[in-house]
Amino acid sequence: MDNRAVDEDPFVDPVHPHLEQRQRPDEDSTLIAGRTASLTLGTDSLIVLDEGFAQRQRWNCCGLLRNESKTTHAIPFYNILWAELSQFEISIRYARPTTANVVRVSTINYPVEKPNHPRAISWVEHLLDRAYGASQRKKRIKLLVNPFGGQGKAQKWYLRDIEPIFAAARCEVDFQKTQYQGHAVEIAEKLDADAFDVIAACSGDGLPHEIINGLGKKVDARRALRTIAVVQLPCGTGNAMSWNLNGTDSPSLAALAVVKGIRTPLDLVSITQGDRRTLSFLSQAVGIIADADLATEHLRWLGSARFTYGVLIRLMRKTVYPCDLALKIEVATKAEVREHYRQALNVRSLPDSHRDGPSLQEAADEGQNLMGLPELRYGTVNEDLPEDWTLVPYDKLGNFWCGNMAFMAARNNPFPGALPNDGCMDLVTIDGDINRLKAIQCISGVETGKFFDMSHVNYRKISGYRIIPRNQKDGYISIDGERMPFEPFQAEVHRGLGTVLSKSGHVYEAPGVVSKSGESAS
Repeated sequence: MDNRAVDEDPFVDPVHPHLEQRQRPDEDSTLIAGRTASLTLGTDSLIVLDEGFAQRQRWNCCGLLRNESKTTHAIPFYNILWAELSQFEISIRYARPTTANVVRVSTINYPVEKPNHPRAISWVEHLLDRAYGASQRKKRIKLLVNPFGGQGKAQKWYLRDIEPIFAAARCEVDFQKTQYQGHAVEIAEKLDADAFDVIAACSGDGLPHEIINGLGKKVDARRALRTIAVVQLPCGTGNAMSWNLNGTDSPSLAALAVVKGIRTPLDLVSITQGDRRTLSFLSQAVGIIADADLATEHLRWLGSARFTYGVLIRLMRKTVYPCDLALKIEVATKAEVREHYRQALNVRSLPDSHRDGPSLQEAADEGQNLMGLPELRYGTVNEDLPEDWTLVPYDKLGNFWCGNMAFMAARNNPFPGALPNDGCMDLVTIDGDINRLKAIQCISGVETGKFFDMSHVNYRKISGYRIIPRNQKDGYISIDGERMPFEPFQAEVHRGLGTVLSKSGHVYEAPGVVSKSGESAS
C-alpha cells in the first residue's frame, strides 16, 4: 500500500489524476449508480464520480472527501476489501487510511435499479477480480493470539485493528489464545491443515517459529507446510516476519496485506543439535548478535535500544568467539550475490517451481506421499562432515549471522541479498578484532544500506554449515531469536518447504542488493 500522508489525498488515482477533465471511460468498466453517480474500474483504482459530493459537507461520505469539493475520487484496488449487491444497492467496503500507518474499514453504498442488476452482478465480479488478482478471496484463518505479546496489548490490537478488516473481507476466522510457551507448537501439530488456508500469529516472531515447528511435527509435515500459509500480524516487540512479507509493523496494514497476500514458497532451515531437529524461518546467530539479543532480555524496557546497547558494549570490548566452521558455499562473492539477486527479479515462474520435490498435485497424481520432513542431504551434526566440506578454525570470529529473510527488525536489513525461495541462506561473518570505528560503522550501515559493501563484512550464500564453538563453557546461540543450548549445531536449507503470504509473491519488502528496477543498489 502507498503510505503517503493523508493530506496528500491517498484516494487520488495516480494514473488518472485529472479524470474529471477526461472523457467518460468505456461502458464495460462503468456502472451507473443512481441518478448522479458512476463507478468506474480505472487502471489501478476504483473511480467514484458523484455529482452529489460537491453539495455534501466537506468531511462527509465516510471520510472519502477532503477539504475541497470534488466530484471524482479514487479508491486503490488494493484497498478494496469486498463488494456485494443487495436488492436495492451496491455496497463496497474498503480500507481507508486515517494516518500513514493505520487503515480503518469504511463503506460506500449506492442505489442500483433492478433492471441494472444483471450488469451490476457482473461488474461486482470484475471489481473483485481487480481487487484480489492472484490472491485468494475469503481466506479461512486459524488465528493465534499471544496474550502476553506487545506488553499485553496483542488482543486489544487484534480487536481494534485486525478483526474488522478480516470481517469486512469476508474471511472466516477461528480465534484462539495461546496459554504458555510452546502451546502454538501443540496447536499447529494437531491442526487439520485442510480446514484452513492461513494460520496467523498475532505476536512477535516467537509464535511463527512455534507454528512452523508444530507443522513440522505432523505426520504429513511436508504436505502441511505446503498447504497452509503461516503469517504474522505484528503484535510483539520483534516483528521481522511482517516487515519482510508485509512491509510494515502496523497491525491494520499487516491485516490488509494478509487479506491481499499472495501464496509464496519459503525456504526453511533444518537445525540439528544433539538428537534434536528444529526448523528455522528467520535467522541463526553466534557471537555478538546472539549475545546482544539474548543476554539483554532483562533490558526489554529499553525497547529496540537494548539491542544496540548490547552490540556496542561487545564491540568496545572487541569480544571474539572462537569456533570451527564448515560451509557449503553456493555463491561466493558479493558481485555474484548481486547477479544472483538480479536474475531472481527477472524470473516470474509458478510457485511450485521454487520448491524441492513434487508439487502437491504431482504427488497426488503419482501416488507419492509427503510424509515427515525432507531427508537431510548433509546428515546431522553428529555424523561425519560431507566429503566436500572442510572444517576451518576461526579463532577471531566476532559475528556469525545467517539469515533466511532480509529484515531482522524495523530498518534493520543486514541481508539485502536474501530471497524467499532461492535455496540459500545468506551468511555474514565479521572478525571480532576489527578496529572500533569500523565496528561502529557496521551498526549504522545496517540501517543506511551501506553494510553489504563494507570491506570487513564477508557476505556469501550457502546451503549448509556446521559450527563448533571453542574455548567457552557457556554462551548464546540464537535461532529465530530463541535461545538454544551452547553446543555444536549444523544447518541445511530446504528450498520452498514452507508457505507464507507476501505482497509481491517472489521477493521481500526490504531494499535489495539490486533495486526492484534491476539497478545495483548504492
